[in-house]
Amino acid sequence: MSEHPILSPPNGERRILLHSCCAPCSGEIMETLTISGIDYTILFYNPNIHPYEEYEIRKKENKRFAEKQGIPFIDADYDNDKWLSRTKSMANEPERGHRCTICFDMRFERTALYAHENGFKVFTSSMGISRWKDMEQVNKSGNRAAERYPDLIYWAYNWRKKGGSQRMVEMAKQEGFYQQEYCGCAHSLRDVNRRRIAQGREQVKMGVKYY
Repeated sequence: MSEHPILSPPNGERRILLHSCCAPCSGEIMETLTISGIDYTILFYNPNIHPYEEYEIRKKENKRFAEKQGIPFIDADYDNDKWLSRTKSMANEPERGHRCTICFDMRFERTALYAHENGFKVFTSSMGISRWKDMEQVNKSGNRAAERYPDLIYWAYNWRKKGGSQRMVEMAKQEGFYQQEYCGCAHSLRDVNRRRIAQGREQVKMGVKYY
């Protein structure tokens, strides 16, 4: 097991809001926050996830782990129609392209609003821990959302460092997390399936656990 750093959020705040994209990405972060003695709440707002069946699988897996750890879990509900409206001209954007920026913005705007309305001074996210994401792109969206409110800070901590990425994989196996095989949106699912077909592989099977 990787050794966890003891963290201190910005301005010494001991209460933060954690936007979570899924259980595999947030598990290591949750563990580190707990070890650091930080009081945190999870907000699950991911309107990009398609189809709804996949959304429910990811949400329930994340909620299951949060309940196991005794961590408050806020279900911000599904809003895929709004996500599709904001990204409708970007269906063919590549991964890490402008569509992803809009996607991050939308999720962080909702997270920042919840933080502002519920007395959180700091929020962060699990999205940057994945090596498939552009961390700078994620953090810029987080900072933009925080700038909407004078009393709010986005904590752009690098969750990959100090063994974070390794521990993320370890925990996924240890907890038997559902391992999604694409980022989440309909366009990423389409692109992954196209690559698999070209390679002679089966298309993505939802709901299959590999651990």
